[in-house]
Amino acid sequence: MTRVLLADDHRLVRHGLRLMLDAEPGMTVVAEAADGAEAVRTALATELDLAILDVSMPLLTGIHATRQLAEQRPALPVLLLSMHDNPRFVAQARAAGASGYVLKSAAHHELVAACRAVLDGAEFVSRLDGTPSDEALSPRESEVVKLIAEGHSSREIGALLHISDRTVERHRSNALDKLGLKDRVGLTRYAIRHGLVEP
Repeated sequence: MTRVLLADDHRLVRHGLRLMLDAEPGMTVVAEAADGAEAVRTALATELDLAILDVSMPLLTGIHATRQLAEQRPALPVLLLSMHDNPRFVAQARAAGASGYVLKSAAHHELVAACRAVLDGAEFVSRLDGTPSDEALSPRESEVVKLIAEGHSSREIGALLHISDRTVERHRSNALDKLGLKDRVGLTRYAIRHGLVEP
């Protein structure tokens, strides 16, 4: 029996995906999480064969959670679910160590096949229509901007990302410079516009 962790901050989405996966022979959802930090904690404390993480979650994005899992539990395949039809997100997912990337819009007919593929050691990526982005921020700067937009202090961000307050401030300053913005409000608007947080 394949034991699955399902992480998404929308309970209804989790419920629908769980019904789909539990109906599949040989597959069962044994744990759920509502944010990226909880997903990492749960994955490290539970016997699992596969983790399915939403890309856009509070505290830690699915991409950042994947990076932590790749470091701490490298044998666990991670499949990312995303509403972002953009090659930049696929590139970040791969760089973080994800085995697959499934668009939420295609999950109803691709998710089970994606699970089977990554469990067999293959990669699975939904076909994208999006065009490459000229995104200026590094993955870590994006994480910091996301957490700033969610209202976290530099100290809280440092604790979540395991970096110093000073490093958080450097990433914040770099992001402001790269984006030509002046303050937290500008970063929050940017984060909403680029799907890092939900409005």
